[in-house]
Amino acid sequence: MTATRPFAVAGSLPMLDHHLSPITGYTRAHWETAADNLLTALRPYASPHLAQYHLPGRSGRSGRWSDGLEGYARSFLLAALRIAGARGTDQPGSTAIQDLIERYATGLATGSDPGHPEHWPPITDRGQPMVEAASIAIALHETRPWLWDHLPDAVQQNVAAWLGGFVEATANDNNWRLFQVIAEEFLASIGEPHNRAEIDAGLARLDDWYRGGGWYTDGDGKKFDYYNAWALHLYPILWQRIAGPRADPALVAIHRSRLREFLDVHQYFFGSDGAPVHQGRSLTYRYAAAAPLWAGVLADSNPLPAGRIRRLASGALKHFADHGVPDERGLLSLGWYRPFLPATQSYSGPASPYWASKAFLGLLVPPDHAVWTAPEEPSPVDTEDRRLTLAAPGWLLHSTAADGIVRLVNHGSDQFPPLPAAGDESPHYSRLGYSSATAPDTPPDPTQSGADNHIALVHVSGSSRRGRIHPLYAKDGQAGSWHKPSADEEGAPEQISTVSIVRGPWEVRLHRVRAPAGSLVREGGWAIADDGATPTAESGPHWAIARREDGLTSASIGLLGWMDTLADVRGDVIRAQGHNAYGHHSATPCLAARHPGGSRLLATLVVLTADPDLSADTRSLRSGTNVRLVDDAEVEVIFPDGTIEYVPNHWVTPPPSYPQV
Repeated sequence: MTATRPFAVAGSLPMLDHHLSPITGYTRAHWETAADNLLTALRPYASPHLAQYHLPGRSGRSGRWSDGLEGYARSFLLAALRIAGARGTDQPGSTAIQDLIERYATGLATGSDPGHPEHWPPITDRGQPMVEAASIAIALHETRPWLWDHLPDAVQQNVAAWLGGFVEATANDNNWRLFQVIAEEFLASIGEPHNRAEIDAGLARLDDWYRGGGWYTDGDGKKFDYYNAWALHLYPILWQRIAGPRADPALVAIHRSRLREFLDVHQYFFGSDGAPVHQGRSLTYRYAAAAPLWAGVLADSNPLPAGRIRRLASGALKHFADHGVPDERGLLSLGWYRPFLPATQSYSGPASPYWASKAFLGLLVPPDHAVWTAPEEPSPVDTEDRRLTLAAPGWLLHSTAADGIVRLVNHGSDQFPPLPAAGDESPHYSRLGYSSATAPDTPPDPTQSGADNHIALVHVSGSSRRGRIHPLYAKDGQAGSWHKPSADEEGAPEQISTVSIVRGPWEVRLHRVRAPAGSLVREGGWAIADDGATPTAESGPHWAIARREDGLTSASIGLLGWMDTLADVRGDVIRAQGHNAYGHHSATPCLAARHPGGSRLLATLVVLTADPDLSADTRSLRSGTNVRLVDDAEVEVIFPDGTIEYVPNHWVTPPPSYPQV
C-alpha cells in the first residue's frame, strides 16, 4: 500500500462537499482545479515557443522529438476540455482561460511551421505522431470558436498540412485506425483534403473487432483491456461530435448502443476506493479509465444514474490524488502511484501519462447537467457482493462490499495475435487474476515471470509461462481455459487446463495438469505489496498466507489432489523487492509439489480479502471450502457460506488435445 497524502499540485483543491457528493466529496470545481493544477505544473517544461513539452523521465522508443510533441498534444487536449468547459470565458478577476488559449495557439503556430526550430515531427506510416495528431484534432474541434477560428490563415494552413500527413498513410491495425478517422474527419470539417474511404474503413474495422456484450478486442486476436474504455468506445463518440451531420445516423446508433452495453459492465471495474482493476497495458493512463463514463453522457448513451457516473469518475480521480498522483512537482509520472517502469511499455515517453486528460471529458458537460448537480449515488460494488460473467473477453468479475475489492479472473485475454503468429507474453494479460487492490509482480528482467496468479511447471531455467490462452467457456460464474506450459505448443506433451469458480472473496481453481514425473508444480495466489512494511507470512504443509499491515490478505490453500496425489507438498510465501506497482515490498503465497506423471486433477482455494472478519482469523480462512469428485461426470465445490456449485468434469478432464478456440 502506498501512503496517502494530499493532492500534490501547484494549487490546492476546493473543500470537499459531502452534501452534494457524500462519497467522494468531489464536485465540478475539483475537476476544474485539478485540470488547472496539471496544466500549471507543465508550464516550466515547455520549449521557448511552446510547441513541445520535455518532461523528466525515460524517453519513449520514438525519441525526444516525438516525446516533445506528445507533451504538447496530450496537455493541449486537457487544456481544450478546460477551455470548452468554461465556454472560453474567464471568471471575474482571472485570465487563466485566455492564457491557455494563447499558450496553445502559440504552440500550434510554431509546431506546425516546418521552418521553425520547434516544429513537430511529420506524420508518417505507423509513426507516433499519428497518436498525438488525434489529440490535437479533438482539441481543435472542441475549442474551435475560441481558438481555431481566430488563428491566422497561414497557421491554419500549416496545421492542416501537418494533419494532412494522415491522408493515404498506413496506421497500425488496431485502435490507431481511429486516430486516422479523427484527424481526417477534422480536415473534412474545415474543408481541407481528406480521404472519406479511409475514414469509413477505419470505422468499419470496429465491426471486425466487436465480440459482443459491449467488448472490442484491440485489433485481431484476444486483446481485451482498457483500450475499450479510452479508445475503442471513446473515439467513435468524439468522431460523431466532429462529423456532425456527415455521420451516418445508423452507424452512430450502433456505436452508442455498444457504448451503453459496455458501460453497464464497466461500472463494476472500480473498487469502492476508486481504484480501477489493474489489468492490461498503458496503465500509466490511470484515471483515463473513467473517460467512457463521460462519453456516455455526451452521447446520451449512459445507462447509469447521473449521481453514480460522477461517483465513479470522481472516485478514480480522488483515489490517485490520495495516493500521491500527481507527484510533488505536480506531474504525472510513468507508473501507477509512484514511478514504476515495469508497468509501462517501450512506447511510453515522459508525457505518455497525460492521456489521463481524457478523464476530464466531463468538463464538456454543462455545469447545470444532472451529472454535476445530482447527489452522488453508490456504485454497485459499494452496496453488495457481485458476480459477473463476461463471455466475450472470457472473464469473471467478483467483488465484495465488505472491503470494496473487485477481482477479475482471466480466461480469455492474452494480447497474442491470432494463430499461427507468435507473440510475447505480458504479465498484465497472462495472469489468472487481477484486482483493484493488487498488481501482478513484474520483475525488471522480462525473461523472468512472477509467481502470482499463475500455475507453472518450474525448471532449473525458471518457471513456465502461460503463453497463449485457449478459452473453453465462461458462464454462470464459472470460466475455463487451457494452455501449454511450453513454448512448443505443437510438440510438447505438457498441458494445463483450469476452471475457476467464484463466490464472494473466494475463487476455487480446478486444474488438470499433464506433466512428466518429477516435475515441480507451483501455484501462486495474489501478490500483495506495500511501500512501507514487508507483508507478513504464514505457511503450512498445503497452505500459505501473506498479510499486509492494513489487513489486506492473500491466501492459497491446497484442496483436492495436492495432499493425496502429489509428493513433497509445501506452502511458502515468495517475496520480492521492486517488482510491484503497488509497493516496493511484495509477497505471494504459493503451493509447490512434485508431479507423479501423467494427468492429475488439483483444486486450490485462492482468497484476496481485506474483510477483518476473514483476514484476522487464519484458521477460518483455511477452512470451510471443500471440493470432491461426485462421479466421473462432475466436480462439487462447497463454499464457506454453504453454496454448492458443480463443474462438468469434461472441462477439467481433457482429451489428448483441446481444439483451438
